[in-house]
Amino acid sequence: MNRVSKKFVPVVSSLALLIMLTACSIHEKKQEDGNKKVDISTPFADIHVGTDTEAKDTGLTHYPGAKPKQDGDTDKHRANISIGGEDFGLKVVAVSFVTDDAPEKVIDFYRKDLKRYGTVLECKKGVNENKGHGESELRCSDHGSEEPGKLDLAVGVPEKQRIVAVKPRGQGTEFSLVYVQVNDKKETL
Repeated sequence: MNRVSKKFVPVVSSLALLIMLTACSIHEKKQEDGNKKVDISTPFADIHVGTDTEAKDTGLTHYPGAKPKQDGDTDKHRANISIGGEDFGLKVVAVSFVTDDAPEKVIDFYRKDLKRYGTVLECKKGVNENKGHGESELRCSDHGSEEPGKLDLAVGVPEKQRIVAVKPRGQGTEFSLVYVQVNDKKETL
């Protein structure tokens, strides 16, 4: 590299960085309920993050009488995240609820609701994906410890799965609904 070229490398690099940064946009919206939604656009990917999600956004039915889980005045138990680029896409929706009903009643409800998507796994140690023998499937984890009364119900494949995590909470139940979708193309999310 000659002397003149060496002087232009930092200038060209700085100019490229400036162009990339000006090509990014960040939009933050405050929702009526106080939650925020953030949209970030870059030349490589779009990212959408929000807490404006409900049970139906996971593809599952809202459990009758269940209330969103909250800690104080903040709502940290809901997320709706999408990341999409030219050759990839990821969507994760998660929401947690509480109910005065017993865990068995919640498990029975979601066991039936999940069946419309396929065979339902019942995992005491969590869910693990298995990608062997040319197939991709969800399986129950063999690792970790069991928590008394905790059960994960899962259906799908690693690229598109729904999980309901249920555990006792006092005399009632706490449960989370999760939907995960991974794609090769942004437009398929």
